[in-house]
Amino acid sequence: MKVLSVAAEIYPLIKTGGLADVAGALPAALAPHDVEMTSFVPGYPSVLQALVNPQELHRFENLSGGPAVLRMGKAKGLDVIVLDAPHLFNRPGNPYLGPDGKDWPDNARRFAVYSETAAELARGSYASYSADILHAHDWQAALACAYLRYRGGPKSLLTIHNIAFQGVFAPETFMSLNLPQEAYSLDGLEFYGNVSYLKGGLDSATALSTVSPTYAQEICTPNYGMGLEGVLQARRTVLSGIVNGIDADVWNPTTDVNLAERFDDKSIDKRRANKRQMEKLFGLEPGDGIIHGVVSRLTWQKGLDIFVSLLDGVVAQGGRVVVLGNGEPNIEQGFRAAALKHPNRIGVTTSYSEPLSHLIQGGADTMLVPSRFEPCGLTQLYGLRYGCVPVVARVGGLADTIIDANDAALAAQVATGLQFSPVDGITLQSALARAAWIYSQPTIWRGIQQRGMASDVSWRRSAQAYSKLYQNILSDRAA
Repeated sequence: MKVLSVAAEIYPLIKTGGLADVAGALPAALAPHDVEMTSFVPGYPSVLQALVNPQELHRFENLSGGPAVLRMGKAKGLDVIVLDAPHLFNRPGNPYLGPDGKDWPDNARRFAVYSETAAELARGSYASYSADILHAHDWQAALACAYLRYRGGPKSLLTIHNIAFQGVFAPETFMSLNLPQEAYSLDGLEFYGNVSYLKGGLDSATALSTVSPTYAQEICTPNYGMGLEGVLQARRTVLSGIVNGIDADVWNPTTDVNLAERFDDKSIDKRRANKRQMEKLFGLEPGDGIIHGVVSRLTWQKGLDIFVSLLDGVVAQGGRVVVLGNGEPNIEQGFRAAALKHPNRIGVTTSYSEPLSHLIQGGADTMLVPSRFEPCGLTQLYGLRYGCVPVVARVGGLADTIIDANDAALAAQVATGLQFSPVDGITLQSALARAAWIYSQPTIWRGIQQRGMASDVSWRRSAQAYSKLYQNILSDRAA
């Protein structure tokens, strides 16, 4: 089965978030299921630099304002086809934002061209390549499903990684999309008088998926659907939720070179060396008291404004905090101010570091994910793998992947973390106090750590689910 994966970012070539991790892990995870996945990627500088011995598939004399070439080859172990269009993608840094931190003004054109080219590639319009299924990810690739709907071609799957990002542009954008007028309708790209690339994909794809069963239910409701709940309710019979996995080789505490001391579920005491190293790097006073870790975008969605408001209380109760991430200026400033107020108790780094994120997972006692909504979440999965007990909101994929340490779960010895709901300061404060109380009982805490580390958070089951979904799509059994 040949699948063309269309994702605007893919680890380890280009990454801004969890989408890249999923797009980068799926090809290898699906290979044992007789799925031959090729990833179609924009020609960002980092992607072209990694491309080895590429074969030219097709040359465009003028692709929306400039020459372009489709190049096929290997890049850091991935089978890729790259759209080398310098006028669209030869830009350093973030793939969506300019140096001023704002969206590139031509994003509508860039990702429309990318999606149209993906659809034509899957249809077999260029050289000898064609696909059985086009698998599009998020709004940047969603239009590929619309092009296939109106032009014909293979079946398609659209995966929603975060419905908050919808690719909404001014109505005049539609005139440049090379789609029939009927596509600008309630049953197509029209969205409150504008154009939504994501909505066009939701209305057009053969099947839809998102990254956890609970999130699949949530986005069909007004509280989580972000205005698209009506579309999703109408297509609910072809919507499924498949929890993300993680790369168990990259995230492996027994081999991780980013750790001061490697360990497994039988040698959890070795985590103490990572705690000491983490304390040193964040300027915390050494100690064995609980340390709450945050590795996240610092945004309202992630609920970290709530956590900022609780920091004085956390410190007063003997807790310490390490924060790695950047995001909304007011939340960043809140964490910095707390670190100045509580030196040696709160450490903050607002420039992201992949090695440091591994060390925090290996050294912090809890991994805090208080999201207001969370399609799947990967941070809590890394926490499970590293014995860093997740403390999570009961939403989306967080609810699906963590077993709360309530009395019944503790008695049955199945708990893997802590959940709280609703997402507000009172319930989060209670969850943190509960975590501190359980932490003070080493035998119970170690049991939670060991069960988390024994959890299967790899892509094994998820890959099986995707493979079955592909088979159902091809046999018209997507529902």
